Amino acid sequence: MFTNKRLAATMHTIVGLLAATGIRIGEAVPLRVAELDADNNLILVHGRKTPLDRLVPLHPTTTEVLLRYLAMPERAATRPDPHGPIFVTYRGTGFTIKTIEQRFRRLTHAAGLGPRRARRRLHDLRHTVATRHLTTAYRDHGDPRNTLSLLATWLGHTRIADTFWYLSATPELLAHAAERLEPGPIPAAPATTGGR
Repeated sequence: MFTNKRLAATMHTIVGLLAATGIRIGEAVPLRVAELDADNNLILVHGRKTPLDRLVPLHPTTTEVLLRYLAMPERAATRPDPHGPIFVTYRGTGFTIKTIEQRFRRLTHAAGLGPRRARRRLHDLRHTVATRHLTTAYRDHGDPRNTLSLLATWLGHTRIADTFWYLSATPELLAHAAERLEPGPIPAAPATTGGR
C-alpha cells in the first residue's frame, strides 16, 4: 500500500498502538519520546477530552514495536527532535490527526473493509479494546467490575458509566456473562385436575 517505508511503519505502529491500548488517535499522534517508559512498559498519555493525564500499560511486544520504530534509519533520516513526537513526517515533525485518519481510510479501502457508509474508524479500536478486556475478565474468572474500573482509567473516562458505551454485546462476551448467572430452580409445572 505505502511505498515509503517510514510511512508504512508509522501507520503499522500507530494502528497497533491503538488496538493494543485503546487510547484516542488524538492522544497517540502527539506522544513524545520521553512519554514512553520502555523499562516499565508504560506510556504517559495526556488527556484530550478530559484534563486527566494517565499512565497506560503496554504489553512488552507493543513496547518492542515502538522501540523498533524509534530506531528506524528512515525515521532518523528525518532528523527528528530527540525529545519531540514519536511519530514523525518526512520533515521530522509530528503528524496531524487528520493526516493519519486519511491514511487509515486509504488502508481500509485498499483492504476492502466495507462500503463507504460502513467506513471503519480508528476510534472503533477503543470499542474493540474495551470489549476484549471485559470478555477476558469473564473468561478467566476475573472480576468484571474491577476490569471496568481499570478500563475507565486506561480509556481516560472520568466516570465508569462512560465506559459502558464502549462495550459491544458480542456473542462471546454474552456467553461468558451468562455463565456467571446463578441458575434458579426450575418451576414445577402447575398441577392440573381433570375437568368434566
